[in-house]
Amino acid sequence: MNKVASGRSVVQSLLLIVITCLVSLTAQAESPNAVIEEAAKLLNQAVEGRQNELAEDKEALYALIDEILLPRFDRRYAAQLVLARHWRTAGEEDREQFINAFYNHLMHMYAEAVLDFDLANLEVLPFRGDATKKRTTVKTIVVLDDGTRVPVNYGMVKRETGWLMFDVTIEGISYVRNFKAEVNVEIQAEGLDGVIRRLEGHSG
Repeated sequence: MNKVASGRSVVQSLLLIVITCLVSLTAQAESPNAVIEEAAKLLNQAVEGRQNELAEDKEALYALIDEILLPRFDRRYAAQLVLARHWRTAGEEDREQFINAFYNHLMHMYAEAVLDFDLANLEVLPFRGDATKKRTTVKTIVVLDDGTRVPVNYGMVKRETGWLMFDVTIEGISYVRNFKAEVNVEIQAEGLDGVIRRLEGHSG
């Protein structure tokens, strides 16, 4: 694996790190940036001193992530954006199955990255957006071991409970848009049921 690919892999692995702990104090946070900063501290506290234990007990690791992530990540909105036009034609039961499969697949894919979290590698940039709008972006920099600075932007949506995360853009590549293109092709070939089965299989 070349240096660029390796670096991107590290950044992608850090994707869930912020997702899993977003909005730890949403009601009190005055800005989307404050949410990210508080969340990073929360994750650091959750895994500190437990890396070996959690590495050996995957179910405990998943439970820890789920406890923090589930109430704080807008699963339905992210899934709706990924399915796009297929969301409108899907029944509610299929929607719920996809939401759960999508969430669990994401959680299992990046779970071990949580164990490598280093608070010093995350730099939250000054907020330049409009926090009064429903959607905004928080810009951060992830610093790799070799000193490379990689831009990572977080799409956030405002709900009654506060700011929730729904997308991550790494070096200009949106996770939602990328996954949307992949899923669209797969749905055309195998249908939504096929996509759900694949995601559930990879999450096991």
